[in-house]
Amino acid sequence: MEGFNIDYIEIIGLIAAVLTTSAFLPQVFKTWKTKDVESFSLPMFLIFFIGILFWLIYGILVKSIAMILANSVTIISSFLLLYFKVKYSKKS
Repeated sequence: MEGFNIDYIEIIGLIAAVLTTSAFLPQVFKTWKTKDVESFSLPMFLIFFIGILFWLIYGILVKSIAMILANSVTIISSFLLLYFKVKYSKKS
């Protein structure tokens, strides 16, 4: 990929990306299986999502494939959690 530099520093970033992103995915899966979103804090999620969006932008600007991949997957996972929150929330 032109413009991307994969060196030992980026490999460390890729390992970190795999670990942190894979740690988030079980929550998405559990929420999907249980449909339990009551403890899901929307304000916390929005702060988290904005942070991930900024990390993605930063990764693009510094051309870090690790940051781009990890944060892209996490944004997609976050959208799934938001969808579950809207779909499975109990209507009052």
